[in-house]
Amino acid sequence: MALTPTNPPSGDKAAQRQAAQQEVFLREVDDALRHDQVEGFYRTYGKAVIAAVVVGLAAFGGYLFWDHEQKKARDLNAEQLVQSIDAAQSSKFADAKAKLNPLIAEGTGGNAELARLLQAGIALELKRPDEAIKLYRTVSENADAPQPLRDLATVRQVAASFGTMKPQAVIDRLKPLAAPGNAWFGVAGELVAMAYLKQGNPDQAGQLLAAIAKDKSVSDSLRSRAGQLAGVLGADSLDDVVDERGQPLDETGPAGETGADKNG
Repeated sequence: MALTPTNPPSGDKAAQRQAAQQEVFLREVDDALRHDQVEGFYRTYGKAVIAAVVVGLAAFGGYLFWDHEQKKARDLNAEQLVQSIDAAQSSKFADAKAKLNPLIAEGTGGNAELARLLQAGIALELKRPDEAIKLYRTVSENADAPQPLRDLATVRQVAASFGTMKPQAVIDRLKPLAAPGNAWFGVAGELVAMAYLKQGNPDQAGQLLAAIAKDKSVSDSLRSRAGQLAGVLGADSLDDVVDERGQPLDETGPAGETGADKNG
């Protein structure tokens, strides 16, 4: 707290001069007191404050370095994925696999799972279904993998092994995905419908295929195929089916012609 001098009457010059000297003296005492307080605080807490600042700066610097290295790694991984896809599309499968191996070796993260899915696709192209199925299973059973990748791996695994799986196993595996509103409804539902047919349940297969044909979120080609199969099985879906060009397909034909019109 600063020391406050007493102001003398304005008419007494000697007293005013003395008061001014006293004010200067008190200010010097006050400054010295503040200086002593600062020095006391520094002696007591100075080292701890400096240490905290140093540690904080080191931690912040470490975070910046870590974030920079992570970004570099992500960029490098993304570049490797793109290069491997380009190589696979050019049928340079050995080169593609060589670029994917380091990503798979990391063992975790979305990039590693994407690399496994790409290698599984390459294995199918090379007529190695067992290798592909194993890779798909690894991704689908990895609880730490992103769910969309696990679902994709599940669908691809079942599709690759459909011929050797029991129909009920296909249904059990894909039924959660073969539901309206699910992103995999069309693809998974078609496989489940085929499993129903193998079981000898054409009614269930037809109903599921009709639902796929009526779902506008499903691709036009799949809707068209599902609608045609549903019609063969006696399920009502033609009013909502589209052809390969996305045009409505019904009993009068895509141009609104009747059977008599078509025949002249």
